[in-house]
Amino acid sequence: MFRHAARSLAPLIRHTVPRNLPVRRAICLSRTYATIPDGPAVTATNRAEATLKRFWKTVDIEKQDGGYVVTLDKRPLKTPSGKRLIVPPEKRLVAALIASEWENQKTLLKPHALPMTSLASRALDAFEDKATHAEVRAQLIKYFETDTICYHADSPEVLVKLQETHWKPILDWARSTFNVDVAVTDSFLVPSQPPQTLKKFEEVLSKFSPWELAAMERATYTSKSFLIALALVMRHLDVDQAAQAAHVEVNSQIERWGEVEDSHDVDYHDIRRQLGSASCLLADY
Repeated sequence: MFRHAARSLAPLIRHTVPRNLPVRRAICLSRTYATIPDGPAVTATNRAEATLKRFWKTVDIEKQDGGYVVTLDKRPLKTPSGKRLIVPPEKRLVAALIASEWENQKTLLKPHALPMTSLASRALDAFEDKATHAEVRAQLIKYFETDTICYHADSPEVLVKLQETHWKPILDWARSTFNVDVAVTDSFLVPSQPPQTLKKFEEVLSKFSPWELAAMERATYTSKSFLIALALVMRHLDVDQAAQAAHVEVNSQIERWGEVEDSHDVDYHDIRRQLGSASCLLADY
């Protein structure tokens, strides 16, 4: 599964964006560079964001403090808050993908092409803090209460079939795996999820490591579904399956009215890239 997820990032690593296209900023690189005292730490990610130009010549991976560190010109890569970005020793693939992201930034920096760097930074900067860990868990549980795959349509037929194909198996898996009831609706009313179900999913999230919760958060917001994200993080779904489940409503529109070039296809590949980064972050080899 993880090799498949890694392959889903290959187009991102191989291709560059033309210089005249606008650059989208990655979520966890959103801190702006500051020169005033007591501002954000001056790190490689902050400096690169400010200049939008490649300033380093070499990218390497070194063993430091029991883990792996990606270096730019022999200087360790740091998170936006100034921490050294130390990847655990069991996550060599993650370190290799982060190094590839920086090596493949050619002349102009493309922050959206650093999904692994941003995700690892999120794990280290935010989720090692217990209060933040708890806050994000609460936000994700609220997201579950309005989960996309809990809203089922009774028409058109193509949408109903796609929901049966991609959503029903996830709902069945969640119910049987965690021994909970998951309410669904065919109206615009928010389904009332049983308190026991909310409690159970909170218990599941509370056991997640910072790396798992970072992957869960990204996958949830990318797929617009807590349950799709949970199935991906728990390795029940691979990246393609999760992306197809997240794209059910759009695929229904495409079936009926056709694909909008440079819109539907771009969105789908962006979903695969983001879900692929979440899946790769979980790889322990």
